[in-house]
Amino acid sequence: MFHNRAEALALALPAAFFAAAVFLMPVAILLSDGFRNPVGGWTISAYTDFFADPLNRTVFLRTLRLGAIVTVVSAVLGYAAAFAIVNLEPGTKGKMTGLVVLPLMISPVARTYAWIVILGRTGIVNQALQLVGLTDAPLRILFSETAVFIGLLQLFLPLMIISLISALENMPKDAVPAARVLGANWFQVFWKVILPLTKEGLVIGGTLVFTGSLTAYITPAILGGSKVLMLETLLYQQVSVSNNFVSASVIAFILIVMSFAANILLKRVATARNKQRSPQ
Repeated sequence: MFHNRAEALALALPAAFFAAAVFLMPVAILLSDGFRNPVGGWTISAYTDFFADPLNRTVFLRTLRLGAIVTVVSAVLGYAAAFAIVNLEPGTKGKMTGLVVLPLMISPVARTYAWIVILGRTGIVNQALQLVGLTDAPLRILFSETAVFIGLLQLFLPLMIISLISALENMPKDAVPAARVLGANWFQVFWKVILPLTKEGLVIGGTLVFTGSLTAYITPAILGGSKVLMLETLLYQQVSVSNNFVSASVIAFILIVMSFAANILLKRVATARNKQRSPQ
């Protein structure tokens, strides 16, 4: 045990300095490029120029939209899957949880390339659609927002499920049966009982999924190509093709702000629900 806080602080300082030097300082230098004026001083002209470009605005809104949609759909599917897994027998629950974790052990590159086989013009999806007569010719699913959405959902859904499984396991076991006995339907049980008691898991899972969707590069690059640019693929182009590090710094700063904003928003929504439920 430490005798005083000063001693504990002194022991923590080396690690803090190391983290600042290795992680924080490079990020700060990178982000500062977007605020530097070539003639001296500081300016936000790089940001105004970025959003003045219609292409950049389109890419920004597409990234925000797909990230939000993937997060919402992951939450809906995640709650259903997590609730089903938590209510299984212990042995079966462990196996199903292992199956959820298994995709995280496979390289995102391999998982993404598998969707090319599935969603291609001669892939399983198009063959099935033509077999049942829903279309006469193969649909162009690859290199579209739909393909990117499917790839991102498959990539990050396990993170949401794992977060919600942990939250549901910590929920009182008699909460749902008690609500059902009092006459609540399943929608009321979820909205007034399950959701408030598992908000921490939803915040963590939502932050992981939304941030991952914003910053993923491999999946949008492979499934979206040059036709469906997102901020992370645009950042890569600015660095590797245009050699425009100022624009890359702007995009990196926007991604960081969006990630923090998503976490704050989810926490505020959860807090607002708690205040609504508190007695007056």
